[in-house]
Amino acid sequence: MKAIQFKAADSIVAEMIEIEKPSAKGRDVLVRVDAIAMNPVDTKVRPKVGDDDRILGFDAAGTIVECGELVDRLELGDMVYYSGNIQRSGSNAEFQLVDERLVGRRPGSISPAQAASVPLTAVTAWEALFDRLLIDRNGGNSGQTLLIIGGAGGMGSMGIQLAKLAGLTVVATASREESSAWCRELGADHVIDHRDPLLPQLQQLGVEAVDYIANFNNTSAYWEAMGEIVAPQGKVVLIVEPEGALQLGGAFKSKSVTIVWEFMATRPIFNTPDVGRQAWILDQITELIESGNLRTTVGEVMGTINVENLVAAHQAIESGRTIGKLVLEGWD
Repeated sequence: MKAIQFKAADSIVAEMIEIEKPSAKGRDVLVRVDAIAMNPVDTKVRPKVGDDDRILGFDAAGTIVECGELVDRLELGDMVYYSGNIQRSGSNAEFQLVDERLVGRRPGSISPAQAASVPLTAVTAWEALFDRLLIDRNGGNSGQTLLIIGGAGGMGSMGIQLAKLAGLTVVATASREESSAWCRELGADHVIDHRDPLLPQLQQLGVEAVDYIANFNNTSAYWEAMGEIVAPQGKVVLIVEPEGALQLGGAFKSKSVTIVWEFMATRPIFNTPDVGRQAWILDQITELIESGNLRTTVGEVMGTINVENLVAAHQAIESGRTIGKLVLEGWD
């Protein structure tokens, strides 16, 4: 089967290779990959000099062609989507083995490319809001305010929609006219510029403090600002490792702020007892898409899955100027 392998290098170097198609055993399903989507993490785990060459890729949409003997919730021919396990070979291949507990049945009303854009960002945003910040997705926190730092990115795009479905007032950050418009289109009540001080902009909106902060961008750059704007007994969720040590005291201590981390890979890496929750989350996301309550966040379909297009997608992600998700569909 075909696969795209990234070489250990200081620049972006990839090649198309032929490898043996794997067989499904245990809880694994073998998926024929029809479409893949890019995430910033793809660029961060690209092998550097001294590392082993790797087949990367997280998000994928495809069809199950083989099931392990312990698979009990999925069947041959199921159309699925997933984000996989960072410890295993990735989705930049024609076929991929995935633990069924991480796999959801994809919406039949959308294309493979649209479906591939969903899993990593949807699961991360869901876990961040409902598992980490403990926001009641059924409206129990309706009217409270959530600030999403990085509103136009993949996680922010999903987070805006999920938070609005839960009844929150959403303030998103963006810096360009087109990214601000994207956030508003997805349902953000307000958009502020993350290049300028956040507190004065919030105050102009009549918001003195926010109940929740989902920082889907840069932890260190907004650390002090988050301490200023979070409400007493508020909650902050982070996904990006800080560049250095953080001062956990100060405003965070005096306000008794809850600070939590979200890392979508935690459940599969540690095989936690609730690892199957990620498949369940994807099934909930499918229902929301099928009912018209959630939209996919494809920014651009960049062509078929080949070396040239995948390298271009990595370069686009590293530019920091993408809106929504970049997707590749079909094999040359």
